[in-house]
Amino acid sequence: MNNETINRSPRRERLYRIIFEADTRAGKLFDVALFLFIMLSVTATILNSVESIQIRYGNWLTACNWLITLLFTIEYGLRLYCSKKTFRYARSFFGVVDLLAVLPTYLSLVIPSTRFLDVIRILRMLRIFRVMKMVQYVDDGDLLLNALVSSRRKIGIFLFTVLTLVVILGSLMYVIEGGEDSGFSSIPVGIYWAIVTLTTVGYGDISPQTGLGQALAALIMIIGYSIIAVPTGIISAEVGRSSVQKKKSKTCPTCQATDHDSDAEHCKHCGAKLG
Repeated sequence: MNNETINRSPRRERLYRIIFEADTRAGKLFDVALFLFIMLSVTATILNSVESIQIRYGNWLTACNWLITLLFTIEYGLRLYCSKKTFRYARSFFGVVDLLAVLPTYLSLVIPSTRFLDVIRILRMLRIFRVMKMVQYVDDGDLLLNALVSSRRKIGIFLFTVLTLVVILGSLMYVIEGGEDSGFSSIPVGIYWAIVTLTTVGYGDISPQTGLGQALAALIMIIGYSIIAVPTGIISAEVGRSSVQKKKSKTCPTCQATDHDSDAEHCKHCGAKLG
């Protein structure tokens, strides 16, 4: 036990259990209240972006936002006060998110309210991940991340192929439809149209007028349907492979670590004998 832990007062320990942990009744109630205030804050920010609502209820929404900001400020201060490692918490991902939850409102006193500040307020939704204790799903996140890393070369080749394809098709459409009247005024515009068509988004802001151009567009649409599932298949295969490997790995009976090779005899973390 280090000196920092020894010198911590019972009050700070109680606050730490309530704010950072949820295994007590008080901790659970704190998380529920925090969740409700986050949702209320996000709802107020969203409604405030609607002009008709802002004109009618703007003062109420502003007052609500200030009240929630004051509560979040107190909460942030308490987190700094009771944190076991204050500076580490302040520099952590959730520490930065907690700071961003209160900073925009105070900035609005110096800088007139802008959409930029409203967008930062929406980041308060990230705090829901803390409330919901998403850390328990880290293993699943690692599985997906490992699958993405393992398939990065295949995905890279696929994206390069698609990029080459849209450049060729976009340029070809410019040759066929080129002209201000049709909308294909340049090769970049043709490439933009090819990307929109190949991905089956289809905004409809530009469309071919000639029969040859329409035939090419139909071909691109069919190609888009045939290749859109390729990255999904690549990643799904890697996820399945990683999942099988994880199931085959041995679990340490002492520290519960699971990242062992199938032929391992001792835990790589604690040295205990594997079953």
